[in-house]
Amino acid sequence: MSAELRVDGERLWQRLQTLGEVGGLPGGGVCRLALTEEDRLGRDKVMSWMHELGLEVHQDAIGNVFGLRAGREAGAPVMTGSHIDTVRTGGVYDGNLGVLAGLEVVETLNRAGLQTRRPLCVAFFTNEEGARFAPDMMGSLVYVGGMTLEQALTTRGIDGESVADCLDRIGAAGQHPVGQPDVHAFVELHVEQGPVLERQGITIGAVEQVQGISWAEYRFTGRSNHAGTTPMDMRQDAGFAAMDTASYVRRRVSEAGGHQVGTVGRMSLTPDLVNVVPQTACMTVDLRNTDDRVLTQVEADVERHARELAKQEGLRVERHTLARFAPVDFDPGVVELVENTARRLGHSVRRMPSGAGHDAQMLARVCPTAMIFVPSVGGISHNIEEYTAMEDITAGANVLLQVLLELAQTP
Repeated sequence: MSAELRVDGERLWQRLQTLGEVGGLPGGGVCRLALTEEDRLGRDKVMSWMHELGLEVHQDAIGNVFGLRAGREAGAPVMTGSHIDTVRTGGVYDGNLGVLAGLEVVETLNRAGLQTRRPLCVAFFTNEEGARFAPDMMGSLVYVGGMTLEQALTTRGIDGESVADCLDRIGAAGQHPVGQPDVHAFVELHVEQGPVLERQGITIGAVEQVQGISWAEYRFTGRSNHAGTTPMDMRQDAGFAAMDTASYVRRRVSEAGGHQVGTVGRMSLTPDLVNVVPQTACMTVDLRNTDDRVLTQVEADVERHARELAKQEGLRVERHTLARFAPVDFDPGVVELVENTARRLGHSVRRMPSGAGHDAQMLARVCPTAMIFVPSVGGISHNIEEYTAMEDITAGANVLLQVLLELAQTP
């Protein structure tokens, strides 16, 4: 019976669209930055669905939410889930699919009257995106003990607000102990956020690893001066140093090749006037690679370039690490289970790495973990045009259903 069980793709699709209306943007897309009022509304919506499905709902001190479905036997649950916070111009599917597909698995089992041997747990983690508070994957990182609760609570966001104050304001600081429940295994369904599956005409990605991530902030400080009267050889131009460093990032990652990528996603100048040489320039550098040795070398080269340039231009430069995660390999057995399940259900499948960070890479520290990818149209994500077809969403959710059933039958 359970081998033939399938989700209701239309029901899952409707939940995705309904959640997408919370913090919805004109023209499509979503803005639910972590721990904002929009995030509160999204949390309330998802938790109301959890309660409707009969789940036992807990919220921990960092705001992670867990919906537990009892098994025939006690023990650590098999967990699935992701996040519901978004970037400022996010899509409907990023993160949300993994959470709502977990709820669809629960509803499918409820309607079939099936109880798994082990408990099942559907979770969503706080501040996965890191768009408001660094580092990203904060909630899952605290959950597995990679960051202390106190350190997370005192973190201030891009708007100066602390995590602790925002948790209190939206009522998301729960009483459940951080790090509970223990987990038997974790599987996360997610849109690929890249072009590989669509380009190759493949439905399911069995994700083997997540590449390493390095986020750093550079601040150059010089002297503001008149743009018309200050000779070029007498300037202490912080803006020039930031822009030259940004250009160097592009050249260096292109030279490294392979899976190396790099992005300067944020830059601000002060006093930010058309006729004044910038006194300060602040920029972020996002570097990623599946090879930690190469990633470390590129990090060092970017920092060396910034410091040499600052010395040459008479500037002061400071570097601050925002986040640093080494590449993560997922459990071979769970990856194989994803691959074999997809083939058994008649889907094309390929093994692949993830270029984006995910909560699954944190859970891999404490339990067997893997991910399931479905195609992103045009490889577009973190964009209001993000889209994944309903048939691909349904296929991914059915793979998730069968993988969770298999894992939940283990003693």
